[in-house]
Amino acid sequence: MKTKIIILLLVGIISTSCAQTKDHMKTFDPAFAHTVYFWFKNPDNSADKTRFEASLKKFLKNSKYAKTNFIGTPPKAIRDVVDGSFTYSLIVTFESAEAQEAYQAEEAHLIFIDECKDLWEKVIVYDSFGIPE
Repeated sequence: MKTKIIILLLVGIISTSCAQTKDHMKTFDPAFAHTVYFWFKNPDNSADKTRFEASLKKFLKNSKYAKTNFIGTPPKAIRDVVDGSFTYSLIVTFESAEAQEAYQAEEAHLIFIDECKDLWEKVIVYDSFGIPE
């Protein structure tokens, strides 16, 4: 009886672990990358950062078009060519330029902008197509 319980527990742990790994394994889509840099009005305000991160994560979770994403903050720049003046960076990939256009108008994106637009003083976007291998 104890052996059956142990086997069932192990199967449950392994299947849960595999399901979590699968959910987190999104493949970077090289078709179209959307890179956004945000400069906050108050870059050291922890409440602003908490609000921004929560809204951004909610938006990306609910986006119908964003395939993969990366949210970052600048490291301490140690070389002259590194611009560490921004507060946050965001890289989102899409299967096409059309998907990125649809993302711009989707409700989740518009809600994020409305919730956070008062936090930033500057936003710069760089969009790019992937080059063929």
